[in-house]
Amino acid sequence: PLPRDLESPDNGPVGVDSPFYIDRPPAESRSYEKIVLPGALIRIKAPRQMGKTSLLNRILAYAGKQGYQTVSLNMEAVEEAKFDKLDNFLRWFSSYVTVKLNLQPELDNYWNEDIYGSKVSCKTYFECYLLPKIDSPIVLGLDGVDRLFPYHHISNEFFPMLRTWHEEAKNQDIWKKFRLVVAHSTEDYGKLDINQSPFNVGEPIELPEFTTPQVQELARRHGLDGKDTPVPQLMEIVGGHPYLIRLALYRLALGEVKLEDLRRDAATDAGIYNAHLRRHLATLQQQPKLAAALQKVVSASEPVKIDTMQGYKLDSMGLIKRNGDNSSPRCNLYRFYFSNHLGDNL
Repeated sequence: PLPRDLESPDNGPVGVDSPFYIDRPPAESRSYEKIVLPGALIRIKAPRQMGKTSLLNRILAYAGKQGYQTVSLNMEAVEEAKFDKLDNFLRWFSSYVTVKLNLQPELDNYWNEDIYGSKVSCKTYFECYLLPKIDSPIVLGLDGVDRLFPYHHISNEFFPMLRTWHEEAKNQDIWKKFRLVVAHSTEDYGKLDINQSPFNVGEPIELPEFTTPQVQELARRHGLDGKDTPVPQLMEIVGGHPYLIRLALYRLALGEVKLEDLRRDAATDAGIYNAHLRRHLATLQQQPKLAAALQKVVSASEPVKIDTMQGYKLDSMGLIKRNGDNSSPRCNLYRFYFSNHLGDNL
């Protein structure tokens, strides 16, 4: 492609028709197989910048081609005021889905917080009004649901509610029409009750790193194929991290940076990964135990054993790889950067 055709990875998800989307089998095919099943629930989980929204949008596009109605809702776009009270949130949620289905909201005919409570009112509204109004299956794509985690009065009710809707499909035909795709970052699980949330039911889709052939294909699509391809040198720094790989290929293809400069500056504040690294550093500075655990990992030349809970968190953030009880840095970029920056802050 010519430089003007390139797409910055900082411009959000990869478009459904974009040539810069790389399939990661079997994530896509499994998602397409599952979404056509009655009462389907797919949950896409990964750290930030791994491609969750790009996959979510593809599942919705695939569902649309099957003749299904689709509704996409990114929780990051919801204004703060809607999280003040469960009833306000569920009324807003129900109205949003209704309008996106090109229907007129009729909440007052089905809603009685005082007698039935908000969750039963919400379920009744979907069961008796929304679902019967639409002939085809309805696929709801919920993105960025980790936005709700800090609001326990919402998340502790909303996620179990979605879970019961999914389970209703086993008993009631009307709920077979309702399909759900949930995407969430694993960087902050908050204090959810994992047995009550939808995050341990349905079809889990984990997004792995790119493989070497996938990075080579992405380099080719950026016009960087040929004998001087930078793939081995790039993967030596960042592994197969989708965002970090794409950012490097984008900047290299534009000619804004040369490979030797990128490699030299990668783990410094002058490098192209500065914003990504500082975001993680800010999180670690707020959690000294977590920072100490990561420092132990990046300082060791061999995989080391760390506290199970800290290891789980660092893995969820995408900073380490775990092999049994032992942990190692996810990539050399993290090893070099955090070796230099964590010691100053502990």
